[in-house]
Parts: sequence; structure tokens; C-alpha cells
Amino acid sequence: MRKLQISRRTVLAGATATAAATVVAFDPVNLGWLTSADAETDGIRVPHLDGELVIDEESRAEAADDYGHIVHRRPIAVLRPGSVRDIATVIRFANAHRLKVAARGQGHSTFGQAQAGGGVVIDSRTLATIHRIGTGHAVVDAGVQWLDLIKATLAGGQTPPVATDYLGLSVGGTLSVGGIGGATSHHGMLVDNVLALEVVTGTGDIVRCSPSIRPDLFNAVLGGLGQFAVIARATVRLIPAASTARVYHLFYPDLAAMTAAQRTALADRRFSYLEGQLTPTETGWTYMLEGVTYYTPPSEPDDEALVADLAPASTEITDMPYFDWLNRIYELVQQLMALRLPGPWINIFLPDEATDAYVTELLDETTPADAGGVVLLYPVPRALIRRPFVRVPDSPVVFLLALLRAVSPPNEAETQRLIAVNRAQYDRAVAVGGTHYPVGAIPLTESDWRAHYGDRWPAFRAAKHQYDPRNVLTPGQAIFG
Repeated sequence: MRKLQISRRTVLAGATATAAATVVAFDPVNLGWLTSADAETDGIRVPHLDGELVIDEESRAEAADDYGHIVHRRPIAVLRPGSVRDIATVIRFANAHRLKVAARGQGHSTFGQAQAGGGVVIDSRTLATIHRIGTGHAVVDAGVQWLDLIKATLAGGQTPPVATDYLGLSVGGTLSVGGIGGATSHHGMLVDNVLALEVVTGTGDIVRCSPSIRPDLFNAVLGGLGQFAVIARATVRLIPAASTARVYHLFYPDLAAMTAAQRTALADRRFSYLEGQLTPTETGWTYMLEGVTYYTPPSEPDDEALVADLAPASTEITDMPYFDWLNRIYELVQQLMALRLPGPWINIFLPDEATDAYVTELLDETTPADAGGVVLLYPVPRALIRRPFVRVPDSPVVFLLALLRAVSPPNEAETQRLIAVNRAQYDRAVAVGGTHYPVGAIPLTESDWRAHYGDRWPAFRAAKHQYDPRNVLTPGQAIFG
């Protein structure tokens, strides 16, 4: 790898060459980095790394962007770790020199959540090993994509209980925010299906934790938005996998009819997977319940028993291989990513009793262009979401509402308008007992975050003081300034 010649006094302007520059020392005066090619060598030496710390323009620009293409905070270096020790080394170094650190998985955030302006971004893609697949569990690095894990576990007839709709997400990134999918109706969120973790705390300590070993840290990190530790490795639960997915698309004339059918289906858990889609048309909206039953022939689902009391206006039933169902939108998302469209998403949880009225009002004021495509709405049982810092309404059933907006063609004024719309819709959701699922583009203040965590804010703040006392980790969420 070619080293870049970079002056201490100009390094903050960034390297212009395309090759990566490997850092060997830090300049505390100019807050810059020195490479092995620098003539001046009076900086503070960076400890030995198994991977590399790079400062080239391409690496830093990538780390200053994400799927949303809205926020751009440029780090002064990117760590490509060769080991968990590298993460600990850089976090300890950041503590000593007042730098911020953020872990980045596949960059699928939409509002700069995994960025660290003027700090160091950890690119977890270089730690992506599936270490072991056993009966009922798999041990994987944080940088592993769920797509690759599922391919590997299906070879032995097993699967994670819950999958996000898009499988190109990293294990570590998903577990930091929660992870939700249609099977959450049966198994909770992805964070509710983790058996153990290896993490690096904000003080640079490598710690193994589980429900029986350091359970306080274990529960804080899962869904903790990267505030307490960087997830380096996870042991996730597996269950036996079916071979086939039978997909039921049930259509309804209005929102109330669809959500009533969803509540009925959720009550007896008849579907392995349960979601809902609202699609804008020129004259209004279509309302579709999406239920899926996983099975392995020769056994087959009883279509009539599954659908009859849900009273759809029309029904479409399709069979496909289990993996094809899980991976159904991967290529579409890859194509959308290539377009680099701004994505001012909004994702919120609503209490059951407020859902119909809230969503009806939202749809009345949302044009097809504002929707940006499909709107997701699906129910999950509150009791299955157990991690303390994943905040959901105090209601036996909660609905996830997601508007996965895309601004096409890209337009800054339109993007900012939709972010303002998101904020107004978020405020209305909070007023009826809703909460934020923090993957979208909603500008929040420190006061908003305190309100978000409510009676759990003291515990959240105490965990921050214990595990990241210098507030080094994950500044992009703006929870602690």
C-alpha cells in the first residue's frame, strides 16, 4: 500500500490521493495524523495495530456518508480493525486525546448516526468472520451481514428466529438499534435473541457479557445505540428452519379493516411473519396485510383456516423457498443504494389504541411523493420486546409505522422540508404515547432523548457514566451533546 506524504499542518484538509494512508502517529497540536512517509516524526505514536488506521480522502468520505445521504460529518481517520484488540486500542487512544469514536457497519443509517465528525470511525467490515455454528446458536463478528449468516446456518437446517426485511445489514449495527422484522410477532426483536456478546466499552475494556455474566452491560448494549460499548462479537440464537414460505397478501378497503385483521392474526400467532403495507395510488391508498407461514412439505398450511375470519376483500397466495422469501428485497435495495437518493425516513412505534387515528391523519396529509414508496405498518406484542433501552409504548400491542422516504431526484430543499415533516409527525406521535425507533431522520435534542427514555433515563445516564465516562462513543446520535 502506498503511503501518502502529508504535512502535520495540512492533514485536516484531507489527503487527495486515492490510495489509503496508514497512520503511525497523532499530532495533538493540529489534531491531525502522521504517516510513515512524514518527514516530521514528533507526534504521539499510535500503538501497534493488527489492522490499519487510514486517512485517505476516499475512506474518510465514505465514513462521512450513509444510506440517507443527508448528514455528512467527516472523520479524521478510519480504523479498519484486524482484531478486537484494535478497537480497544483506538478507543483508549481516543480517551487520552479527546477524540470521538463511532462504529460503522454497512452504513445503512439515514441521519448520521454512525458518523464521528473530527473523530475516528471504526469500519467493522474487516471483522466479518462466522466463528462457529452450533446447535441452537452461532458465534459471529459484528461485521458479518445477516445475509451471509443466514446462508451459512441454512446449510445446517437452522435460521435466526427474526430477520430484518433487508439482509444486507451488519450484525453489530442491527443489535445496536434493536432489529425488527415480521417474525418479531413471534420472537421479539433481534436483540431479544442474543445469547452473549463480546464488546469494547467506552474506556477501551474488552468485556464478555451475557444474561448471567455482566448482565447489566449485556442489557444496556443491546439496543443501546452504541452509547456504552462497541459490539465486536455476538452469539445469536438459532432455531430449526423450514424449507418453504407460503405468502398471503390480503387486501382491504380501508385502514381500519386491515388493522382489525392484523390484530386478529396477532392474537393467535397464526402467521410465522406478520406485517402490513400501505401503498399510495393516484386516488388514495391500498391496504395489504402480509402474512407468511413457514413450513416443510409434506405438511402444508390450511389456507382456509388461516384466512377465513380475516375477511379480506381479495387474496393472493404464493409459495417460495424460505431463503428466497427472506432475501426478497436485497437486489432492490442494492439498486436503490446505487442511486444515492436522500432518504429522510421516519420510524415510530405507536400504542395500539392510538394507531388507527394517527395513521389515518398521517395518510390524509401524505402525498405519494412524500410517502416515497411503501409505508409499513405492523403489530408486535409489547411483552416480547425485553431490552430495557429499546423504548416502545406502554401498550400490550404496539404498531411500527415506517415511511421509507426517498427524494427523487435529489433536492436539498425537499429533503429538509421532509425532515421538518418528520419532526412534526414525531411530536404528534409522542403526544399520543408513541416512541422513536432511532434509525430514521428525525432531529432530536438532548431534552427529546431524556423524554424518550422517560423513567429509564437515570439508568441510561448512569450506564453512560460507568462505561463511557468521557463520552467518547457514538456522537452521531447526539444524546449527550
